Amino acid sequence: MLYIRSLAFNLVFYVNLIVQMILWTPYYFLSPRHRAWFVPKFWSRTSLWLHDKIAGTRSDITGLENLPEGSFILAPKHQSFWDAIAFFPLLQDPLYILKRELTWIPFFGWYIMKMRMIPVDRGSRSKALKQVVASTRQEMARNPRQLIIYPEGTRRAPGDEPAYKYGIVELYAQLGVPVVPVAHVAGLYWPRRKFMRFPGTIKARFLPPIPPGLGKDEFMDRLIGETEAACDQLLIEASRAPNPPPMPPTAAKRLAELAAAKAKA
Repeated sequence: MLYIRSLAFNLVFYVNLIVQMILWTPYYFLSPRHRAWFVPKFWSRTSLWLHDKIAGTRSDITGLENLPEGSFILAPKHQSFWDAIAFFPLLQDPLYILKRELTWIPFFGWYIMKMRMIPVDRGSRSKALKQVVASTRQEMARNPRQLIIYPEGTRRAPGDEPAYKYGIVELYAQLGVPVVPVAHVAGLYWPRRKFMRFPGTIKARFLPPIPPGLGKDEFMDRLIGETEAACDQLLIEASRAPNPPPMPPTAAKRLAELAAAKAKA
């Protein structure tokens, strides 16, 4: 049954994407940008609804009171495709950094460019970072926007060793806006590079914002420390759920480390 529900959700998920992209096209491209945001946000909400109804996986996102007014950086853990679609419907005018090649895809690329996302060319990281900072500063000067950036870059398994990249530090230092860390363990339920979708409740938490103006080392220490501590707590909660999802080796190892640390305390 688990396999059938996973198969059904994956199929319906992509059908929902294609159908909505086609049906909403006239409204989306003829509407002002602030109204057109309804379309991708509606798609995201329906996708999470289907995830609940077909795969049996609820989404529980808390800490909305920690989202500042105006421009800020949202810094979620990156474990799953779930965290790519779950947060932006809760933001006023989200902004993504993405590979320029994605803008070349028919329909999908046109949708991206309508929302003035920031495409970057592959190549020199330092050059790309300068381009991102300049483009983001320009967008935030036009109107308040919320930059979504994954500090670790690529998806990592739940409980894996943190591997935060320097880019988030430079953006924080140069943009002068708050950073809101986001903790979750969605990879337990919607694993990366896996077909299966496991039932339960994905819990995610917007943490208190880190104010602008801190030194780079202090900021990085706070970002990693606060995010990882919250993720550890969510991992423990998931493992103690009435019907816990399968624990990958990284999660099992981290749980053992946390149990050992608690025993020594």
